[in-house]
Amino acid sequence: MPGNALIAVVDDDASARDALVDLVRAMGFGAAGFRSAPDFLGSKLLPQSDCVIVDMRMPGMGGIELYAHLCASGIAIPTVLVTAYPDEATRKHAREIGIGFYLSKPCDPDELLHCLAQLRSR
Repeated sequence: MPGNALIAVVDDDASARDALVDLVRAMGFGAAGFRSAPDFLGSKLLPQSDCVIVDMRMPGMGGIELYAHLCASGIAIPTVLVTAYPDEATRKHAREIGIGFYLSKPCDPDELLHCLAQLRSR
C-alpha cells in the first residue's frame, strides 16, 4: 500500500491529527488531514482516498457516523476507527457494521501499520 496510497486522517484534535498524518507519512504512505467529517466529505481528495483513519468522537459527525454515511453513499473506503475512550461494546459494534479496525489513542505505530496493510489487502 505505501507509495501512491493516500490515507485520510479525520480528527478534530489538531495535535492528534497532525501526529497521525506525520506517522502515516513516516510509514511511506501519502496522508492528508481533515478537522471534521464534513471537511473530508467535501474534499476533492475523498475519491482518491484508499483508507480513512477517523476519530470516534468528534462534534457533529463522529467516526461511526462518517463510516455509515460513506457506506450509504456507496463509497467503500477501508476504515480504522481510533478513540481515546475504548470500550468493548463500541469495538464490537464497529466490527459488526464493517469497520476494519478499532484502535486506542495514541496509536501504536506497529499496530497501525499492520491495520493499514490488512485493509489494503482486502
